Amino acid sequence: MRVEIVDVGPRDGLQNEDRTLSPEVRAELCEKLAAAGVPRVEAASFVNPKRVPQMAGAEEVMAAIERSAGTSYAGLVLNERGYERAIEAGVDEVRYAFPVTETFARRNQNTTVADATRLATRLVERARLDGVRVSITLSAAFGDPFEGRVAPEHVLEIAADVAGSNPDEIVLADTIGVGVPSQVRKLVEGVAEGGITVGCHFHDTRNTGIANSAAAVESGATVLDASVGGTGGCPFAPRATGNIATEDLVYLLHGMGYETGIDIDALIEVAAWLAEQLGKELPGQVYKAGNFELGIRH
Repeated sequence: MRVEIVDVGPRDGLQNEDRTLSPEVRAELCEKLAAAGVPRVEAASFVNPKRVPQMAGAEEVMAAIERSAGTSYAGLVLNERGYERAIEAGVDEVRYAFPVTETFARRNQNTTVADATRLATRLVERARLDGVRVSITLSAAFGDPFEGRVAPEHVLEIAADVAGSNPDEIVLADTIGVGVPSQVRKLVEGVAEGGITVGCHFHDTRNTGIANSAAAVESGATVLDASVGGTGGCPFAPRATGNIATEDLVYLLHGMGYETGIDIDALIEVAAWLAEQLGKELPGQVYKAGNFELGIRH
């Protein structure tokens, strides 16, 4: 079985860093990830640079990338203006994200859950006309930094509404890293029952991200987000630390017999390069420990 990896490092991985990388360096990161065989890269975030200065110059990032034919380059959007900017910049894929809770929706995007859900339908329709792939991410699907626990039934109800517009996939995001495998199984299986492709986006805030990833693929998820080196975090969610590291995830999946098409040794080199660019050691484990041949063949 194949699991499709989306490396969100150039976007989610960098948006909460103290050191802001130039559009040229961010484009180079996208190129290095593509060269390692990453099939989908979240290259930029088309948001207000005043709110997220690390993501300024999204159009410059897209223009600077020397694209690989085997990689899809995505842009994150939070509203219709962001969608329009992403399309004008030439993204292959739009990823629209919105929180499933009212407080976070208001703080993160100045919207309501109902309005954000309606916008998801509208953006899917526009993406179909524009001929680009479209993914809808349900943020804070496992827990909210302001409201606490999120009932699975609430998330599944929103997912069902979104699925009605037939996006390419629905991604369940553990934005603040509070989820555990039992939650993951319930949500993934519930969304998958609708016949839509299910993805997951995990943060390792409480050291559950890798366990959650294993539960996700075993429950039917076929797309997983990760960030090279384990960088990342949401600027608007208190204590939301890094994503699971892409190289850690690839090591896990390959060891379990899943295919990703990614060269893990090349990916380790990308993580080490990014650590140099950011001037610090990154949270990921495999880029420090190295690869290990498990001798397993499936």
